[in-house]
Amino acid sequence: MTTTPARRRLSSSPFAVAPEPVILSWEMDELVCHDSYGMGRIINVEAAAVTVDFRPQKVRIASPYPKLGKL
Repeated sequence: MTTTPARRRLSSSPFAVAPEPVILSWEMDELVCHDSYGMGRIINVEAAAVTVDFRPQKVRIASPYPKLGKL
């Protein structure tokens, strides 16, 4: 009895499985870094946004939090 080798999906396949999105959770007084504003501290956490104090300005950033990362 012969078996056929398993088929692999090509990375360029239109049927490739999309990676699961990473859901970030934020906490009050957490230090963060933004690509445009620089380093700041979270001062308010909402269901779909966070407010960050970047000194001299406060910016509300909506989900999915583009360009925002934890330090």
